[in-house]
Amino acid sequence: MPELLTAEAPQLRPARDPELAWASVDPVAAPDLAMTRRRMRELIDTRPRPLDRVERPGHFTGSALVVHADLERTLVLFHAKLQIWVQPGGHADGDANLPAVALREAQEETGIEGLRVWPIAVDLDIHRVDPPAEEAHDHYDVRFVVLAPQGATVDANHESEAQRWVRPDELAGLGADSGLHRLAANGLALARSISG
Repeated sequence: MPELLTAEAPQLRPARDPELAWASVDPVAAPDLAMTRRRMRELIDTRPRPLDRVERPGHFTGSALVVHADLERTLVLFHAKLQIWVQPGGHADGDANLPAVALREAQEETGIEGLRVWPIAVDLDIHRVDPPAEEAHDHYDVRFVVLAPQGATVDANHESEAQRWVRPDELAGLGADSGLHRLAANGLALARSISG
């Protein structure tokens, strides 16, 4: 049975083999994500560097649904470059250990100490990004639940202009896309089941 992992856990050591990234994708069996899952397999099978940010038409990223200790709210960040509300996350930069990528990005972007990641992905999403000074490309995002400790304090870095703990019914008012709505619903349900 999996367990929540801290950054120091040996299971989160960096790795280069793209098949380890597939090991994060493979268990996500939701029927509505079948096409996304197939496209992620195809990326691994057909592109030379699917874990590197220079790979086009896209590459793997890892992101975190950071769940408040009350198990009712999640943390969203107003992304400075993209000018949208998103969950913490970022490029794999060659690391196939995607739960480790998600946890690292959550730590860097939120500044919260004591975060723990559930090592099995809760959601998959492929979305187009069009950052300034870069060509538009796809992020093959593998998403994980990350639990914040009691009394967590957010000390976000320069990548976001604002941060907010929100309930799922508040996401629409922030312009969140359908993927973030799905992630929040599924991720909170998972968080409640693993913390109880």
